[in-house]
Formats: sequence, C-alpha cells, structure tokens
Amino acid sequence: MRFVDFLKTTVLLSGGAATVLAAVTVLAAATHGQESLVPIALGWWVLAALVGLLLGRRAEINPPIARLLSSARASTTLPEHHPGAILLNRLWPLLVFTIVAGGVAFLAPQVPGIAAGFAIIWSLAWRRQEAAVTAIEERDGAYFYVCRTSPVRPIVLERTPGFKALRPERVNGAVG
Repeated sequence: MRFVDFLKTTVLLSGGAATVLAAVTVLAAATHGQESLVPIALGWWVLAALVGLLLGRRAEINPPIARLLSSARASTTLPEHHPGAILLNRLWPLLVFTIVAGGVAFLAPQVPGIAAGFAIIWSLAWRRQEAAVTAIEERDGAYFYVCRTSPVRPIVLERTPGFKALRPERVNGAVG
C-alpha cells in the first residue's frame, strides 16, 4: 500500500471515528437524560478542532514522518499488495480506541465525547501530511510503500523508483 494512501486513509478513519463517537455521545446523553453533556461536549469538540487545525497548519512534513521516509529501504520491485491487512495491522489502536470509548458510553456518556475530541485533533493534525509526502515523491522520483510488519513493531517503508515531476524552473520570477 502506498504511504500517501495510508496517510489519507488514516485521516479519514480518524474523522470517521470522531463522528461515530460524537453520535454515540449524543445518543447516550439523551438516554441518560444528561442534557448538559451535549453543549459541554460540543465546546470540547470545537476546542479540539481548533487545536487540530493549529497543529496541522504547516505544509511541511512532520519530523517523525521525515525520519520514516529517510529510513525507507530501497527496492526495485513493488512490495506485496495487501491494503486491508496493512490498515488493520497499523491502525488497530484506532479501532480499539473507538470500540472501547464507544462501548462505555452507556455507563459514562462523557467518555466517548472526550475521545471524539482526541480523534478530531488527530484527524486535523495529520490532514496535510499526504500532500507533503506526495511533493517529496515527485521531487525525488520515488514512491514509498508501507511494508507488512508485526502490529506491535514500528512501521517500515520501502522506496521504489517512480517518475520525477519535471516543472519549469523560475529564474528571477520568469519561467525559463
């Protein structure tokens, strides 16, 4: 699975987890008759969105991803294509987080509300990383793929040859 696709999927699944947890919070608050919980949770979600937007505002790549890209193994062949297995292997903590936080909703409806805020932060903080990795791939003429590893081991990338994007260079403001 290409690393840029993995990053896009991570952002979308984090946003989906936030949506599910927010819906569960509203349903559980209504069931328990805790009308004051929803406005408080909504305030937390707005604050979380602001924090996520602030963390994800930079267009450059995050240092952990830069280290991951620089440590990618070089390969001349494409790795095995198992996107479902790779996503489950790498994103199982998000799945467990969502299930556990949503599962305790009917005992403590504020828990999924708090968890939804953290999923919002995660989703918004990582939203531009895919574009930054794509820019590096175009500049270097390479593609980065996520390798299938153990779920508890760090992520490993393979770097394969790709196509370099040739763009006209600007000299003193003019295309040359």
